Amino acid sequence: MKKNLYLIVCSLILLYGCEEVIELDLDNAAPRIVIDGAINDQYERQTVRVSKTYKFTEPNRFNGLSGASVVMTSADGDVFNFTESQTNPGVYRSARLRGKQGMTYTLKVTVEGKTYTSVSEMPLSVSLDSLTFRQYTFFGEVKTYVAANYEDPGYIQNYYRYLLRIKGKTEKDVVGEDRFNNGKQVANVLYYALNDLNNGDTIHVEMQGINRQVYRYFYTLEQISGDGGPPVAPENPPSNFDNGALGVFNAYTSSKRMAIIKKP
Repeated sequence: MKKNLYLIVCSLILLYGCEEVIELDLDNAAPRIVIDGAINDQYERQTVRVSKTYKFTEPNRFNGLSGASVVMTSADGDVFNFTESQTNPGVYRSARLRGKQGMTYTLKVTVEGKTYTSVSEMPLSVSLDSLTFRQYTFFGEVKTYVAANYEDPGYIQNYYRYLLRIKGKTEKDVVGEDRFNNGKQVANVLYYALNDLNNGDTIHVEMQGINRQVYRYFYTLEQISGDGGPPVAPENPPSNFDNGALGVFNAYTSSKRMAIIKKP
């Protein structure tokens, strides 16, 4: 017994005696342009954000780029110019306008002497019919979730993005497709537990109709973050911009519903 104890103590001494601090000399990647642009079928000011990546040693922030030229055109010849916000550098907004379903839009952003172009087609709208609450038991604990209910059109392949907002903050951002429910009545559960909400609290769900390229972008983001399952090796999501820019141009339809929490 004493011999075994002696061996254990010696092993621990060797283990802790071999500790040393390893300093990693990591290289910073060259900065990249990031463009987050969108147009939807709601009558409102559309927004494009232009920024640049930063070193991993710098704080996580929006590194907005001023002085960009941001122009959007439609396939039928309409031209929309975006102006930069005076209070938020790198944020560009159009006049109030409404995108058209089935229309193809081209976004061109010129900044720091280079032009970045993306083309995105707005799909046909699918209405979010209602919100309902579902309860499931996990490890003996009952949790409440919200489900987005709608009828999927059976004549076309559809891609969706769901955003759950609570008290003005986006708590869930996921995408889906109709591979297994084409043409069916769908109740898509958004797995964010609502148990901590109080009576009278409101939740907002937006269902976006998006195209395949945009779906692939947000789906990859989900995989990287682990929201769609175990995290995968980090990689840049597949941008639909040319010339090496990161980001996405999303021409989408929007359908929204609100629900109020009522507890017994």
